[in-house]
Amino acid sequence: MSTEGVEKAALLLLSLGEDGAAEVLKHLGPREVQKLGSTMAQTRGVPRERVESVLDDMLNATSGGAKLGADEALIRGMLTKALGDERAGHLLSRILNDSDTAGIESLKWMDAPTVADLIKNEHPQIIATILVHLEFDHAGEILKNFTDRLRNDVILRIATLDGVQPSALAELNEALTRVMAGTSKLKKTALGGVKAAAEMLGFVGSTNEATVLDAVREYDSELAQKIVDEMFVFENLLDIDDRGIQTLLREVQSDSLVLALKGASPELRDKIFRNMSQRASEMLREDLEARGPVRLSEVEEQQKEILKTARRLAEEGQIAMGGKGSDDAFV
Repeated sequence: MSTEGVEKAALLLLSLGEDGAAEVLKHLGPREVQKLGSTMAQTRGVPRERVESVLDDMLNATSGGAKLGADEALIRGMLTKALGDERAGHLLSRILNDSDTAGIESLKWMDAPTVADLIKNEHPQIIATILVHLEFDHAGEILKNFTDRLRNDVILRIATLDGVQPSALAELNEALTRVMAGTSKLKKTALGGVKAAAEMLGFVGSTNEATVLDAVREYDSELAQKIVDEMFVFENLLDIDDRGIQTLLREVQSDSLVLALKGASPELRDKIFRNMSQRASEMLREDLEARGPVRLSEVEEQQKEILKTARRLAEEGQIAMGGKGSDDAFV
């Protein structure tokens, strides 16, 4: 839901009053309730014209009086067109298999320490199966509450998980004291994998992150590198401060930078330009404009090389790479 959509929904709920809003909220998931609750709490002094506009939009949308509904094929088509195959597939596995993972729904409403305490004694494979059904930031916070040994084991299992079989879902629900029906009709759910592991690690903090990656590296160095590659993409250079960018640029060849920036966002390009001398910046802009079409594989190769340099500088303490779950403190 867009920011404007959340604002409209919040205004509509406020206009319904406590009882009416409660009836709507009970049908929403934890993320939607959190977004709407936060927006409502911050809403102050909205002009009557704005409220009337939102109500008019709602009335126009429902004035036909027809009942709405959609089958699985329609939902799948809409989301695939809107989000692309990969993102839609991940979301659909959550939406269309809600009945298959009913036991997890209650966990989505709990705080991370509580969930961690509930599942920490389960088999690591069961824990991995549970976490891939949760939002990545929620799962990352849960991982923070595990011991190093358990956290490492669970991340390794998530990274090597290529799907969730019906038998695993059945075992999962049994662990959560839930009864499943129609297990034989279930299809393998495409959850887990390197991307899921990388996303979760982005929320566990830099100390835990390093420990987990070291443990995975001992088991499978190639797998560890794949996780690292997913965690740090070229756009993450936006998180480095200006001094760090200047340090990085001194280590990067100009030809490599030109190729890498061919696939960069305008924001990242501007950050790079700002941290160069005026003459160097002008020359780089000219080189970018003069360079014709470039193969995507060439661009990605140069971006990876620059990221390797950035990670090396970070390990040496010369630059600081920002992260979602950084736990570095000032001393």
